[in-house]
Amino acid sequence: MKFGIIVIVVLIAAALGTSYLLGSDGYVVISFRGYLIEMSVTVLVGFFIAFVLAVWLIRRIVQAPRRLGEAAGRYRAARSGQKLTRGMIEVAEGNLARGEKLLARAASTSDSPLFNYLQAARAAHLQGRDERRDEWLRLAYRETPEAANAVLLTQAEFQLERGQHEQALATLRRLEEDSKDHAHALALMGRLYFRLEDWDSLGEILPRLGKNARLDPGTLDEWTTRVHVEALENAADVEALDAAWKAVPRKLRTDVSLPEAYFRALMRVGAHDRAEKELTSALKSDWRGPLVRLFGLVEATDTTKQLKKAEGWLKDHGEDPDLLLAASRLCLRNELWGKARSYIETVIGLRPTPEAYREYGALLAQMGEADAAADAYRDGLGMVAAKPLPAIPHIDAD
Repeated sequence: MKFGIIVIVVLIAAALGTSYLLGSDGYVVISFRGYLIEMSVTVLVGFFIAFVLAVWLIRRIVQAPRRLGEAAGRYRAARSGQKLTRGMIEVAEGNLARGEKLLARAASTSDSPLFNYLQAARAAHLQGRDERRDEWLRLAYRETPEAANAVLLTQAEFQLERGQHEQALATLRRLEEDSKDHAHALALMGRLYFRLEDWDSLGEILPRLGKNARLDPGTLDEWTTRVHVEALENAADVEALDAAWKAVPRKLRTDVSLPEAYFRALMRVGAHDRAEKELTSALKSDWRGPLVRLFGLVEATDTTKQLKKAEGWLKDHGEDPDLLLAASRLCLRNELWGKARSYIETVIGLRPTPEAYREYGALLAQMGEADAAADAYRDGLGMVAAKPLPAIPHIDAD
């Protein structure tokens, strides 16, 4: 642009000078290495103008291919952008097949086709075309190798959505080889292990999840709690159980599922007296329903003393259904049928549950009231069923 303006100025100046000089022909002599060149000033000006024009023309000719290439590139980019926009609109409106086709076409003429291929993969994924989806992702990786993490993460997310757990795990492990402790990859791996109920593997990455993954605290606490609950429930003996309980962070012990799993595990490994003692201590400091119910399931050596302890709590918690249910169970263990029935009927009056009806049915059956026991079991089953079960019609004897 600047060169063109200079040429125009030179031509105007030359024209003006020529017009001035035409009134008086000047004379120019040039001596160069024995050669003598003679010409008028008008001819010299003409030569100069011709030289400037020649330089300008040559320069334009030399630049022409590059300028044509740039223009063609701008045209292709504009066309590619239009196809990309149309493809995104089609996908958003649910025309997935057409949107995928437009996005793929735009990728072939785009300077940065990564986004096109990723969006085409998404369109194929939404159509259930997993092979085509993976092909678009492969092309995205081939065209932009430096975006390998983005491509692998996208693939892992698609595989998780489709329930392709083994493939997702392989993809995430491949990503981890290149980018260990990648925040989003760790979060996806944690979600995958949680779905697979692979508690050992989830437990192994929990420290890394806490340091690196971008997880909300609630999700991380949920996963941590579940891992520790599983460790408590699978402890083989008292020593393993103590180690598992010691590993539980103190801030999580306020979640009732953890102490509940711990006390259940104590009973499972046969440490009932210890469970009774520690439950008593826990309930003194924090009265919680699930732990109260567990107290009625502990098979302590001195069942009479255990029952007296529960009935002592009734002075302060006389209308607590959980405590009444525990007291009823302890009465059953002590073969105090009438008192057990009184407690369980109070529970059903306060808060009927399938669990309470089951205990009531078992008590009535023990007392020989078969019809009443059947009614109790039916009532409990009716609370569990989504809709009342129809009665089986009587079959006519004839």
